[in-house]
Amino acid sequence: MTPKKKNEFLYFALRNNRLRVGLVVVLLFLVFTFVGPLLTDYAPNDYVGPSGQPPSTEYWFGTTTFGQDVFTQFVLGLESTFLVGIVGGGIGTLIGVLVGFTAGYRGGLVDEVLNTITNIVLVIPTLAILLIIAAYLEVRGVLTESIFIGLTAWPWAARAIRAQTFSLRSRDFVDLARLSGRSTGKIIFSEIAPNMMSYLFMTFILQFGGAILIAATLDFIGLGPTEGISLGLMMNNALLWSALQLGLWWWFVPPGLAITAIVGALYIMNVGLDEVFNPKLREM
Repeated sequence: MTPKKKNEFLYFALRNNRLRVGLVVVLLFLVFTFVGPLLTDYAPNDYVGPSGQPPSTEYWFGTTTFGQDVFTQFVLGLESTFLVGIVGGGIGTLIGVLVGFTAGYRGGLVDEVLNTITNIVLVIPTLAILLIIAAYLEVRGVLTESIFIGLTAWPWAARAIRAQTFSLRSRDFVDLARLSGRSTGKIIFSEIAPNMMSYLFMTFILQFGGAILIAATLDFIGLGPTEGISLGLMMNNALLWSALQLGLWWWFVPPGLAITAIVGALYIMNVGLDEVFNPKLREM
């Protein structure tokens, strides 16, 4: 990106309300992820006080029916949420980029084979596969969950990137690079990829949010990590131990709101970035 384009991007990015709001929300939760653990001396499953205590100066987010500190579980659950988003979203984006670029640029038999594989994975119910995997793994961690989510979330990204690559591979600058004898990899990553950087970044944001939602779903139905804590597991435990019926709203409301806010902010950011990168949608 040239200095002129950088200045132009910053100008419109700073003026875009959607992008600013989404970025602020995500950054606030990210800062809280790092600062929060410093504000508690407990482990997530420690029994720290009376059961079912509402939020107070001693227990900021109250306690569970077992006397566990909800604030501790919440801040450590945020770590798991961002880990799933980064690892799961990163893997899904990486595979989608490699498959999409290769299929779109090479075409022919290579494209047919990769497109067939992509379509097969695309029509297989992702959640069903993850349910089966989770059910048969006796020990599951957040990292394991993230990897499996990333390995099943790439097809839509691959198809979208393939379509964009098709439209770029016949451009003059790509033909010139091809005639100069540059390798396929160099042409893809030095000529095509830079012209799709904004699209790739937005793809990662969508993968990030999607991975968080899939993980929260698995955790909520009891097929999340067997080790550690997550926001989805907090809601699952609250459901299992009748937090709603007992009026312990502080057990399930914070994790639910956090997941909603983070994913919602990511999608708002994506809309804002689309407006910034697309001159037709820019707010003057």
